[in-house]
Amino acid sequence: MSRLKELRFRSGTVRLPVFLPDATRAVLKSLDAEDLKNCGIEALMVNAFHLMSDPGTTVVENAGGVKKFMGWDRLTASDSGGFQLLSMIYRDKSAGNVSDEGVIFHRSSGGGKRKYSLTPESSIQIQFALGTDLMFCLDDCPPAGAKPEMVANSVRRTIEWGKRCREEFQRQVEARKLSPENRPLLFGIIQGANDRKLRDECYQGLAPAGFDGFGFGGWPLDEKGKPDMEILGFVASLVPAELPRFALGVGSPGALEEGFPRGYDIFDCTMPSRDARHGRLYILGQTGLSCESINIKKEDFVRDNRPVAVDCDCLTCRKYSRAYVAHLFSVEDPLSARLSTIHNMRTWARMMERLRG
Repeated sequence: MSRLKELRFRSGTVRLPVFLPDATRAVLKSLDAEDLKNCGIEALMVNAFHLMSDPGTTVVENAGGVKKFMGWDRLTASDSGGFQLLSMIYRDKSAGNVSDEGVIFHRSSGGGKRKYSLTPESSIQIQFALGTDLMFCLDDCPPAGAKPEMVANSVRRTIEWGKRCREEFQRQVEARKLSPENRPLLFGIIQGANDRKLRDECYQGLAPAGFDGFGFGGWPLDEKGKPDMEILGFVASLVPAELPRFALGVGSPGALEEGFPRGYDIFDCTMPSRDARHGRLYILGQTGLSCESINIKKEDFVRDNRPVAVDCDCLTCRKYSRAYVAHLFSVEDPLSARLSTIHNMRTWARMMERLRG
């Protein structure tokens, strides 16, 4: 099967496959844009739901868009935030409510609680204000283990919301007089949990709208908490090979190695940065994407003067030892997070280089 080699967006191209670290609030904790570039990171994911209230959509827009706001000039995607928002509401009904019209929710802002509304239309408007290169439709993501009728309703709603997002997207393109070359990309999201029939129904309902690509929606994990490659592979098989497929929330080394041959071109997750801040560092094996991880905070590394990984070319491995990084965690210095995150970011970038090969 022929595979896409690159993704074209309005200010350039990015090689595929590509991994997007989650810079949820317009920052990848402890690193700046130059750190990320030096690690070989080519794209980032921000979250429209979080940015709409803090610092606020208008703050980012007045700064010239989220890329200028955070000093990043490469591909930037924006998640609508539907996954996080609906997960919060389905877990705690007092946080808001979901209807066919959209989502009403309450969120702390400026020292108090404010009432917000997020509809398919406003979700697209917010993402245009943020100025991202790749946008996602607002979708209805049911909780893990949801009953069949709830999943079926989420598919129906996701299709309708997808159509409304696409219509608003076109209105924004026309109002801003954007040419086909200068407009952002818009991806639909395929819901349906583990039900293949519903997944197919969701794709067939969205496809006529003419999206630039599709994302896997919902919980990508099986009952054991591991990536469910059967349903991930099935969803990828629904999408034509000429369209990019985004495995949303998928990014562990094993999932990358299995997800790419199953048809996915783009991945994102919080794993490498989150684990780094807790002292878990990954060491890439000699072949493939096999990794071992070490907890640098353990006593074993207090006198270990080797680099984290002998064959890694990141700043951390070139200049510092395991013992020094362990010491930084011991004294709770913020540099521990920066050096650890640099190493994990470089490791994930090297994984992409291997997959491209």
